[in-house]
Amino acid sequence: MKAIVVSDQAEGTAGMKLVDLPEPPVAINDVIVQVYAASITGDELSWPSTWTDRAGLDRTPVVPGHELAGVVTALGYGTTGLSVGQRVFGLQDWYRNGSLAEYVAIEARNLAPLPGDVDFTEGAALVMPGLTAWQGLFDHGRLQAGQRVLIHGAAGIVGSMAVQLAHEAGAYVIGTGRGAGRQAALDFGAQEFVDLDNDVLEDIGQVDLVFDVLGGDIAKRSAALIRTGGIMVTVTGASDARPADGLTIDFVVEANPAQLSEVVRRFREGRLKTNIGKIVSLDEAVATYNSTDRVKGKVVIRVR
Repeated sequence: MKAIVVSDQAEGTAGMKLVDLPEPPVAINDVIVQVYAASITGDELSWPSTWTDRAGLDRTPVVPGHELAGVVTALGYGTTGLSVGQRVFGLQDWYRNGSLAEYVAIEARNLAPLPGDVDFTEGAALVMPGLTAWQGLFDHGRLQAGQRVLIHGAAGIVGSMAVQLAHEAGAYVIGTGRGAGRQAALDFGAQEFVDLDNDVLEDIGQVDLVFDVLGGDIAKRSAALIRTGGIMVTVTGASDARPADGLTIDFVVEANPAQLSEVVRRFREGRLKTNIGKIVSLDEAVATYNSTDRVKGKVVIRVR
């Protein structure tokens, strides 16, 4: 099968190569998915789990990518809930070979059914943003209707999904980012937008929840805006940005088929939209990831 591999963390995307690999074997509780569409997260090649197994041992060369949509072609012993020929989408385990390949072995519990009227590229684009936004807002942020929520990077891949979910949940959404993203953030559902280069963040007043994808000084300034009992949720790693009378929660997104099903249901009903910037073939993926041209939105690889 064709697959993209990386072998050297220092090289980053420059070390990507398109090669031929054997198709993965199917193990207990696994399924084999013929991948139709896939993607990687921007900083994935900097994660320790990309390069080692759970024991910390080197596992290079590795196939990157955790977001995928495709069709089940084989079931491992003990696998339940899925069937051969079924359309699925989901999130690969951090420590396993990923989705930038024609086939992937993945635990069945990491997959959800993909409805027949949802394109594989849209399914792959929903996985990471949908799960990250859902878990950040509802599982960790405990978002309720009527609350004021500050969402950083509101025109970005994850931020735009968070804006949509928060808006749909009845929150008052304040988005941030660079000025060029203002209209996109408003189109996704933000009621206000703060240009972090030119506006004063503190002018927005107090909020109940901050969804942070930026970290650093912006996170520290945002923590000071949180009401008593409020929450800052961040995906940028452990942070010393803490509200005076609230919580800071750092989390790593997890596979959750039930949440994926909720996200794709909202997408089918027109209540959510993806933020796809470019769709390319597997043959074009290496050049695309190494291009100096900036893509606004998610790069999705159409594998088949």
